[in-house]
Amino acid sequence: MAALSQANIGIEMADTNDARARALTAAAAAASKKADEIVVLDVGEILAITDFFVIASGANDRQVKAIVEEVEVQCKRRLGTAPLRVEGLNERRWVLIDYGDVWVHVFDRDTRSYYELERLWADAPRVPFEDPATGVAVS
Repeated sequence: MAALSQANIGIEMADTNDARARALTAAAAAASKKADEIVVLDVGEILAITDFFVIASGANDRQVKAIVEEVEVQCKRRLGTAPLRVEGLNERRWVLIDYGDVWVHVFDRDTRSYYELERLWADAPRVPFEDPATGVAVS
């Protein structure tokens, strides 16, 4: 595996179509916009329709929008990947960015607390990623 430079968020990937690379890129992009409580879950063994969930929260609707935009920009720039669809952007309470094999959920804090996706998918292994601002692994 070829390691990317620190400017490329410090992740490793085999190729640009790799679901894990997409999930880690999305998580790092959310972290770069100061998203709260970012979690990457490997749901591939539990859920047949996707491989990874990335879950993040924003403090308000503007931050939710900024996180979503940064995820899209970074996935496109670094991996050449555009989402299949984005749902919930108008309301900005729960935005789903669907990359097929990776679903990125960006919530406002109240909506995330209400739905508790991490609890629903508690059996899914967490995937650590590197926060680009601190260089510290998050799991």
